[in-house]
Amino acid sequence: MTTSSPVPRADDADSERLRALLERAATGPDSQAWSDLWTELYHNGSLDVADPLVLHTLADLAEVDHADMAASALHLAGALLVQADQRYETRNLRHQYAPEVARLLGAANRWRQVTADRNDYCHLLEAVLNLEGDIHWAQDLIWGVVNEEYELECPNPDGCASLWVIIGERGFFSAAEDYALSDDIEPFPLHPAGPRALEGLGRRLYDLALADGHKEVARALTYAFGDAICPECEQRLSVIGQVIASSS
Repeated sequence: MTTSSPVPRADDADSERLRALLERAATGPDSQAWSDLWTELYHNGSLDVADPLVLHTLADLAEVDHADMAASALHLAGALLVQADQRYETRNLRHQYAPEVARLLGAANRWRQVTADRNDYCHLLEAVLNLEGDIHWAQDLIWGVVNEEYELECPNPDGCASLWVIIGERGFFSAAEDYALSDDIEPFPLHPAGPRALEGLGRRLYDLALADGHKEVARALTYAFGDAICPECEQRLSVIGQVIASSS
């Protein structure tokens, strides 16, 4: 008589797959492990984000003395929480793992204060906002600051073409979508928000960036929370207002 091992259930196999990926991510710079975690937890949902291992392990990794690993953990955790908020239209995951979320947010704020690289700092601001969970468009806001441009739609009901809002080394202006392909496109200067006129989130992020020694980021934020001109109809529009509209 022969015996054989029982065939593992799908749930058990998924748990083992998740555990193995998290262990690989925790051992050091394994970009493939992080890529697989993003794919299976965030992009296709083949692994369960509500598994107790996920946020607990990410919180552990965010607290280690390794900037890149902590940043990877914070970025993924924040994105998973925002996605869960939107997908299920509840904050159940945040409530269920409130201690882990608090640890992650504390780690994000600690790393934010000591990170010198401009783009790394911006991504930590994004993680802070995602972990707080008060808005769902932090990724789009920070994407524009990091990439120094936003692609937006004019709110004119007549349906203008897309416009580009440029913030950074190339200047501070709005232009038609094909501005980079032609020398004949006339740019329109942006109208940044005055620091004293900033309110709410804009003022908070501006103050944080200044306090953390990132004057360039603070300046970019005044443009993100300022106004642009549509190159087609010349209507003045709120940059952040259109960022939010495109994220809805």
